[in-house]
Amino acid sequence: MSSATNHPAAVRTFSLPNMLTYGRIAAVPAVVACMYWSDILQTGLWLRWVALAIFIAAGVTDILDGYFARAWGQQSSLGRMLDPIADKLLVSSCLLMLAANETIKGWSLWAAIVILCREILVSGLREYLAELRVSVPVTRLSKWKTVLQLVAIGFLIAGEAGDNVISLVLTGKIDENIVPITLTGLTLLWGSAILTLYTGWDYFRAGVRHLE
Repeated sequence: MSSATNHPAAVRTFSLPNMLTYGRIAAVPAVVACMYWSDILQTGLWLRWVALAIFIAAGVTDILDGYFARAWGQQSSLGRMLDPIADKLLVSSCLLMLAANETIKGWSLWAAIVILCREILVSGLREYLAELRVSVPVTRLSKWKTVLQLVAIGFLIAGEAGDNVISLVLTGKIDENIVPITLTGLTLLWGSAILTLYTGWDYFRAGVRHLE
């Protein structure tokens, strides 16, 4: 009886959607390592492209795991728990590395701070509501917020490497004043920060209703 009961749980644990989520979590140290070696240890901008490739692959798994879970009826409590955690780990670690290598600097640091603080707020709120057995579903706007964050971070990971390619194409030489990739990333980061504020307030307002 125990064996029969444990088998479905094991199947859900190692289902394709969950394996994709595990892969996204595993991508976090890989992306961080590439950015660290590239910018902190100055081993070359080519590692930025490696980091970007891993980051894009991780972002694709964010779409595929949910799709396969719904299409194949493999939704699980483990997947629902790990999916937002994987997203937060990926976004937060990349923002910290981008701040460390000064791709994000000046006023743009506030956009990163807003995003990180919102994630902490929502995580704490979810933990509190879980004790009350209250579920706060992920809204469609929150999903779009995550997509915008990932796109913005993708541009910023390319950053200087992407800017150099554009300047070579336009002028035939590397011009540090030509920064379209970085500028696009920072603009999208501010856009995602605004969405982050709105969705964070939305979650907080929904959670306050359950406060005693």
